[in-house]
Amino acid sequence: MCQISVVIERDGVEELVMEDVTNLVVDSDSLQISTLFEGPKSVEQVVIRSIDFMAGKVMLEKTG
Repeated sequence: MCQISVVIERDGVEELVMEDVTNLVVDSDSLQISTLFEGPKSVEQVVIRSIDFMAGKVMLEKTG
């Protein structure tokens, strides 16, 4: 099974949003992320900046 960490960069520092993410859904103005054992968490006003499959990391960037 493949699990990934979701991080957001703020002022040059990476901040962990959630680890062991198994599902990520892109909505028009937010992302819904969840793990096997946690319900969905909404992350508002962000876009996906990059996905590093080798490192297991999704990098987000604030839009507002």
